[in-house]
Amino acid sequence: MMSLQTFPFNPKSSAFLQDRHAVFKEMRAHSLIYKESETDIGGRPFTRWHFTTYEDVMLMFRDKRFVTELKKVLPAEQIPPVPEDIRALDRTLKNVMLYRDPPDHTRLRSLVNKAFTPRIAEQLEPRIREISSHLLNGFEPGATFDLVRNFSFPLPVIVIAELLGSPVEDRDLIKDWSAFLTRTIDYKPSKETLVKGNQAALEFRDYCRGLVEDRSRNPKDDLLSELIRATHEGDRMSVDELLDMCILILEAGHETTMNLLANSVYLMTQYPEQQTLLRAQPKWMESAIEEILRFEPPAHLRHRTVGEDIEYKGHMLKRGDLVSGWIVSANRDPEVFFAPDSFDITRDKNPHLSFGQGIHFCLGAPLARKEGMIALQTLLDKYSRLDRVHEQVEWISYPGKRYLKELIIHAK
Repeated sequence: MMSLQTFPFNPKSSAFLQDRHAVFKEMRAHSLIYKESETDIGGRPFTRWHFTTYEDVMLMFRDKRFVTELKKVLPAEQIPPVPEDIRALDRTLKNVMLYRDPPDHTRLRSLVNKAFTPRIAEQLEPRIREISSHLLNGFEPGATFDLVRNFSFPLPVIVIAELLGSPVEDRDLIKDWSAFLTRTIDYKPSKETLVKGNQAALEFRDYCRGLVEDRSRNPKDDLLSELIRATHEGDRMSVDELLDMCILILEAGHETTMNLLANSVYLMTQYPEQQTLLRAQPKWMESAIEEILRFEPPAHLRHRTVGEDIEYKGHMLKRGDLVSGWIVSANRDPEVFFAPDSFDITRDKNPHLSFGQGIHFCLGAPLARKEGMIALQTLLDKYSRLDRVHEQVEWISYPGKRYLKELIIHAK
């Protein structure tokens, strides 16, 4: 068995960014939990543990000994001060429920939970269908167009903007801010990335403050008005939490689904026999979306902090260490998935981890799944065949995610 010290694992290497599946396949073959020594932005030394198997990533998600707030783990004097040029970013990340532990996580999640239930997703179905059809109005059969720019990006942004009450015409701003913020939670973000994320956090927060002020003067029957009311009901939500909740909803509400939609068409063109099968048997649509999520997950990486000393599989994980759980690897673990490198929309058992697990399971999963099914079905119904114009596609690749820069489609 190859030792931890000699395995050449570097998520920023060109080999990893070009074919991460090959790297993880070799790691899983050795049953490796890889560790590396690091120092955080404030100078605190710690160990990062990379979990790559399904069992290990599931443990990270579900075991309460893995937490999200460092302040719950270490005394204040052991946590270095945050540099001034990234304090706005730090404040935003510490406020959003994605990086909070109970009881704050429970309190904040309960305030938005009712907006993202399967029932609400069902109620939004007619509107999602209407938007999907409208976006394709200018592209009749025989057209060639960029699916990313013209469909997979605008659809989820319009849906989440309408749900929250944000002007749809601001979607490019939301996309840019979201991209900067997402990179700050990737694997070892550079200081430059963090500083750019800090500026994005400041601008995004000011934007959300404007939305809140407008809705406070003119409340409507939308999610933002409901959240504003919560800030006036005891200690349910602070104003700062409200602003950062808006950032989270707008960011997470479109990015995952945008990648899901683009990946779905990419895979339908990469594996044309699966497209043919789905057209012939639409009953496989729900299964197809789950397989797309497993095979090409929108997010590849999540992190947790070790809340107490843990001995696990012969390794000593210390309180304050960081665990990086590689969803993209766990989703192809041969111990869980039969023929994991095969794309099969009829896959029977598909317990992928693309939406996480445990208390931080993605709140928007029902809506993302619904948008994915409606969008793909709309495309299949309108066009008799979807083909890529270029065999090679360009991925924007980071350690924790990759997404299509464009996807030029010939829709017959």
